[in-house]
Amino acid sequence: MTYIKETYVDSNQQHLFEHFDDLTDVEQTELLNNLKVISDRISPHKLVEDCQNAIALSETNKHSTSVISSLPESSYYSIIGNKKEEEEYRKLGLEAISKGEVAVILMAGGQGTRLGSSQPKGCYDIGLPSHKSLFQIQAEKILRLQQLTGSKHDIPWYIMTSKPTRQTTEQYFKDNSYFNLKKSQITFFNQGTLPAFDLNGEKLYLGSKTELVESPDGNGGLYRAMVENNLLEDFHKKNIKHVYMYCVDNVLSKVADPVFIGFAIKYNFKLATKAVRKRDAAESVGIIATKDGKPCVIEYSEISQELSEAIDETGLLKLRAANIVNHYYSVELFDQQLTNWCDNMVYHIAKKKIPYFDPKTGKISKPTEPNGIKLEQFIFDVFPSVNIKDFGCLEVERSHEFAPLKNASGSANDNPETSRTAYMNLGTSWLKDSGADVKDNVLVEVSGTLSYSGENLQQYRGQIFDINDTILE
Repeated sequence: MTYIKETYVDSNQQHLFEHFDDLTDVEQTELLNNLKVISDRISPHKLVEDCQNAIALSETNKHSTSVISSLPESSYYSIIGNKKEEEEYRKLGLEAISKGEVAVILMAGGQGTRLGSSQPKGCYDIGLPSHKSLFQIQAEKILRLQQLTGSKHDIPWYIMTSKPTRQTTEQYFKDNSYFNLKKSQITFFNQGTLPAFDLNGEKLYLGSKTELVESPDGNGGLYRAMVENNLLEDFHKKNIKHVYMYCVDNVLSKVADPVFIGFAIKYNFKLATKAVRKRDAAESVGIIATKDGKPCVIEYSEISQELSEAIDETGLLKLRAANIVNHYYSVELFDQQLTNWCDNMVYHIAKKKIPYFDPKTGKISKPTEPNGIKLEQFIFDVFPSVNIKDFGCLEVERSHEFAPLKNASGSANDNPETSRTAYMNLGTSWLKDSGADVKDNVLVEVSGTLSYSGENLQQYRGQIFDINDTILE
């Protein structure tokens, strides 16, 4: 195993072995084995090179001279106020689901640490009267869709976890009987991890005596994880043609949304994304647009004030398509591009406070300021590889489809309270639209097992709801 040590030393990582002689034989073997697992995946030389390239890319983006424009009309559609088109898309999507052609990928690798929870974020209870977790809410939407289509085909649900969340997530599903879904229709798989660097992007950090600090490789790690876990082969085995991808922290995500899938089918888009209208020109959110004529997501920091405030002929912001990380992929596109994406995606840097093992003291050092770099890939970095004619964006109503859970209770926004209120408001609006008499300041929780998007509530027409936090199952 001495060659492992030499490989890292040759890449200027000799500091990883400062304490080597102080380790027991077992610990020495453990350290070398752990380093080998990483170098088998990516050489330390390549790791350093990728980090340096990511640092350079960060500087380049700050001074970009690219031409940024809104998406062309052939790629950008809206269902806001367009019920006829929405129903047309829905019909096409439900048909695809009924044929067993639709699969769902859930990105659920995050821990709930920012929420004050030690569990995976999907296990989190946002405070609904039913106390259902995010996982349960989403599972029930899949169940309801299967009922709506009457299909004999179960909707496959691929759940991307991470090393810290995998075991707990699987056990949580087992303990809850897979929320009445079949165990066989759920596939868990891990996203990858990458070692962390110092702020210069030159030295790897030890997390303990025998292992490096590692962190998830970003949502863009989905593509490599798909390859490493043979998802594409599974899609073909199950005759899947359309894939719906979303993030676990959006309580309003329409899992396997037939409208979105039907939209992509109608226009033969190979890759599509959902967007909500930017609240105002100053909202700090990524924008779906074009850069030099290619589809992309542009960070708000890359857009000048003049461009961010520009208005089109309808009186709306030209750059208004706010990214909510909710995508459609055709399996045909994966066949054509997945390997290429894995080989050519760039890394981005995130400066973080990284606890690390200090060989000189033999203790874990916990910095109070950012002291290192974590590398990550962005899922939307593949957008420019898709021809604009094959790329679509569907604008949806924010209050119907986007209420992210990012921050702890009591914070300014995107917290458990805002997620709960958004979910309750939506269900209550469905009841009102169905003719129910819901009194002022009363909110009703409508279970996903009862209604997917407002259907099946006619039985409550004329019924009075005057008690807050009522639950309809």
